[in-house]
Amino acid sequence: MTPVPTDKKQEVPRGTLVCVGTGLNLAGQISILSKSYIENADVVFSLVPDGFAQHWLETLNEDVRSLQPYYAQGDEVKNRRDTYAQMVQAILDEVRLGKKVVCALYGHPGVFACVSHFAIAQAKDEGYSAKMEPGISAEACLWADVGIDPGNSGHQSFEASQFMFYRHTPDPTTHLLLWQIGIAGEHTLTKFSTSSDRLQILVEQLSEWYPLEHEIVIYEAPNLPVQSPRIDRLPLKNLPFAELTPISTLLIPPSRELAFNTEILAKLGISEADLG
Repeated sequence: MTPVPTDKKQEVPRGTLVCVGTGLNLAGQISILSKSYIENADVVFSLVPDGFAQHWLETLNEDVRSLQPYYAQGDEVKNRRDTYAQMVQAILDEVRLGKKVVCALYGHPGVFACVSHFAIAQAKDEGYSAKMEPGISAEACLWADVGIDPGNSGHQSFEASQFMFYRHTPDPTTHLLLWQIGIAGEHTLTKFSTSSDRLQILVEQLSEWYPLEHEIVIYEAPNLPVQSPRIDRLPLKNLPFAELTPISTLLIPPSRELAFNTEILAKLGISEADLG
């Protein structure tokens, strides 16, 4: 039989985007599924902390492109909003070409990682398949390394500068986490450091709920299996003199005991003794 001619054009493969997390510790904290996405991608974009992590990704896929060069280089002053927009554009350009694109980010791809959220939202707006796979975050490592069960008293979590700029009210009966303490009070999005003066303002702010002698913790998760976590304990008043890095997190343990809600207990028919 003579084949029937058709005017249909061959369909161009639709691009896809998956944002995955590599975890904090090199190669050891990535999920099997996320690793598989990297191995089977047409192109992988990466935002990882060092050359060791970048090299490891390059062993999984032949086309791994670091997004680090989009940050300000040398003495260049560049707003991070512009950096993030350029990163998203680079990612979407490949998705629009019909490629299977993976963006591999340090830690959890959705925690303090706006590029993944921006890229996924834009890809979906343009009709592409886009999703995120979870990863091990610095918070998950902190609970394990410091030996805290946040379920015992609960916890609150804020970005340090946001905590300073807005009227957040911490609960001193819970654990308080302040992320990116190394840039606390920085609002220009052009610098990656803070100052002792800004940290002193934060100490004065926190002293409304915590004594100046209250013990706090500077925490940093290790990047390599041979490293140990940084767990530096110091009084709150000494925070302005602490050595901080871009990966430092501030943990403030509870300064007060949990208080019973006697009205609710009465309605439930529970006594304080019943709760131990």
